Amino acid sequence: MNAFSIPGFDLAAFIDATLAEDLGVGLTGGGHDVTSESVIDADARFSGVMDSRDAITVAGLPIAAAFFRKLDPAMEIEILVPEGARVEPGADLMRLTGNARAMLTAERSALNTVQHLSGIATMTREYVDAMNGHATLLDTRKTTPGLRHLEKYATRMGGAQNHRMGLWDAAMIKDNHVLVAGGVGAAVARAKAAGVAQIICEVDHLEQIEPAIAAGAHHLLLDNMGPDMLREAVALVAGRVPTEASGGVNLSTIGPIAATGVTYVSVGRLTQSAPAADIGLDFTPL
Repeated sequence: MNAFSIPGFDLAAFIDATLAEDLGVGLTGGGHDVTSESVIDADARFSGVMDSRDAITVAGLPIAAAFFRKLDPAMEIEILVPEGARVEPGADLMRLTGNARAMLTAERSALNTVQHLSGIATMTREYVDAMNGHATLLDTRKTTPGLRHLEKYATRMGGAQNHRMGLWDAAMIKDNHVLVAGGVGAAVARAKAAGVAQIICEVDHLEQIEPAIAAGAHHLLLDNMGPDMLREAVALVAGRVPTEASGGVNLSTIGPIAATGVTYVSVGRLTQSAPAADIGLDFTPL
């Protein structure tokens, strides 16, 4: 493999599982690439160039390299642009030289990963740009099961910050928690009494702000509020805790929302709806 790593993410296990899925490991007749093995000589060599067909923000190239090196440890790989870089259509991203069968077998897994992560990074960068320097963009837990660490890595490459990584690193008190607990103040007080270090409380009415802060909330999520209501909420909070606008945010609304004075704006569609980037890989026999 290589030195690339993402905290909490097992890169080697991901590479192994993804290739095993494509190769059909454990299935009757599976465990190999029947096309490459039947058509390509075992000692054939290719050179290859991965390039972008669109203007994108790049994410995932070291992971793509890990796929190729898994099948050919001696493969020569040159990553041509850094993670998080913006590139224009036609930009070369990676050059490879090595065993032809290994390249062809790893190609789809490598491209799928780079296309998906670069798609997320590209959409994220569009949202950051649309905020015009106001507030900080956050992602959410609306991620593909099993890919959260990768997808949240991609949002960082696009210029966002990560919200909580899961259910373990912060309390997120939402309307259903409030309903069962008997009110915003009661729900926050319970979390504080339990010793939770970071308490985020959703409020959808201005009158919930004071009870939430008084009970010890560290961060207020201002849910589904328009710009006028957000400005009023920010004034009521008066800098005592960070504020986050959430709900109904899209590329056309995020600018006015970010300009209301909130600390953060969170957007689920960054990881939920980003289209794959158009990235290709062309080979030349040696």
